Amino acid sequence: MKKREFDCVVVANGKFPTAPQVLEYLKDAPYVIACDGALSKLLHHDLTPDAIVGDLDSLSSELKRIWEERIFHDADQETNDLTKSMKFAREKGFEKILILAATGLREDHMLGNISLLLTYRDWFDEVVMMSDYGYFVPITTTTVFDSFEGQQISLFSLYPHGELSTEGLLYPICQRQLHAWWEGTLNESTGNKFIIRLDGENNVIVYFKWGK
Repeated sequence: MKKREFDCVVVANGKFPTAPQVLEYLKDAPYVIACDGALSKLLHHDLTPDAIVGDLDSLSSELKRIWEERIFHDADQETNDLTKSMKFAREKGFEKILILAATGLREDHMLGNISLLLTYRDWFDEVVMMSDYGYFVPITTTTVFDSFEGQQISLFSLYPHGELSTEGLLYPICQRQLHAWWEGTLNESTGNKFIIRLDGENNVIVYFKWGK
């Protein structure tokens, strides 16, 4: 992925990134939101968030006291801390959001966080979820992606109400609904661009693996 500009980075409480290309985004971020328990991980890496958002059940009394001025308590039990942080980012007027540390560790949390990308896509101009291994991008309309020959690509259709087609992938998909998550996985880009064409109400999460 070419270096993109994000106006806000949201750090969840999953596996903290270690890959240099991912940490670069975090260190260069103009504004960082920590999801509750992610505060301790950021401090461990000598990074300071601009805001800490969540129900605060993962913060010690000492951290609550020290960081009181940057804490925004959201007691809503119908959403997780990542969604609370994304709502906070939307209220602050941010438009291009990068989510880090939302995968790894507990698989149920990871799957829930990935599925929420399609909800967040309606809130912002751009949303990307990134890990040490690759990154996810949700799309709701036909989209052209920059890529490179041999890049590993997977497509996940969570709401298969319409058909999708692809151009520029090694294993083409032509006017097909993807009913199971595995059906669009383990594909490969054949050049410097590929296209995903969406028909109807289809919504897709595209996964890009770093490197070849």
